[in-house]
Amino acid sequence: MSYLTIALVFMVASCYAQAPTDAATREGAGTMAEDTKTIVLGGGCFWCLEAAFELVPGVVSVESGYAGGEREAPSYEQVSTGLTGHAEVVRVGFNPELVSLPTLFELFFRIHDPTTEDRQGADIGTQYRSIILYADEAQKKAAEAAIREAAPRYARPIVTELEALGAFWPAEDYHQDFYRKNPNYGYCRAVVAPKVEKARSFVDQLVPAKP
Repeated sequence: MSYLTIALVFMVASCYAQAPTDAATREGAGTMAEDTKTIVLGGGCFWCLEAAFELVPGVVSVESGYAGGEREAPSYEQVSTGLTGHAEVVRVGFNPELVSLPTLFELFFRIHDPTTEDRQGADIGTQYRSIILYADEAQKKAAEAAIREAAPRYARPIVTELEALGAFWPAEDYHQDFYRKNPNYGYCRAVVAPKVEKARSFVDQLVPAKP
């Protein structure tokens, strides 16, 4: 295989390689309804998680962003160096009367590999690590239970990090709803779309088809 071919394969399979260079400035975080709960999750490129969780009935918002590090208001370029401590994450807003947190955790573990440290496929670096950032003790206990339940499905140990949420920093505007806006992007076709199909199958099991 030539170096050019290898480079092209990497560009299609890598989240970073597909990022536009004329990124708009990010917007601030939106407000949540009083009855909405949130959970912050990281498992590879946030385009994948965002597109998957948007399919779930009871999920009212999904926002791509950065969390888990120390740098304030980090940019995508800074996070992509792997030196900020931040991971690419999504903040999932959900109505707990319509969808439970354990259900969201189950989907989370179905659409990424929680046994690979600091990578998902061709996306390599600490910014792509598997991580759950909990808001309170109840979320922490639910996450611990979800990890225990998911563990038997894998031959290798789950390495998902479990941390208290500090600050969540919304990603730049062009990252929001990336798959919906750019379904024909190479990375979206090769990487995001299969995860979306997994999520769709999961959702179909939650919501029986009407007769």
